[in-house]
Amino acid sequence: MKVGGIDSSAIDAMVAQLRAAAARSQAPSVNPLGGMAQPEKTATRADFSQALKASLDNVASAQNSANQMGEKFSMGDDSVNLSDVMVSMQKASISFQATVQVRNKLVSAYQEMMNMQV
Repeated sequence: MKVGGIDSSAIDAMVAQLRAAAARSQAPSVNPLGGMAQPEKTATRADFSQALKASLDNVASAQNSANQMGEKFSMGDDSVNLSDVMVSMQKASISFQATVQVRNKLVSAYQEMMNMQV
């Protein structure tokens, strides 16, 4: 189903990949010689809040970069092409739209959980 120009199946696939990565990082490792291996102390857990913050930071940096390029182009800087400005603005727009779609999915999942009868 397409919502606002973004295919929701792509978002579902991304969420499934995140869940699979989290499951792999939390699964205990098995020693082939028998028994459970001790977990490595250097391994870190996948933290949703850190992943969300990193993705929001990436979107913000893409938007800031696009704005800076647009300002340079409008001031007459010869090192910036119009095509580069337009591509960076489209990348920032697409990443923002994807972030909004993920937010909408999270809000609807939260509302669904809150409406569950216990």
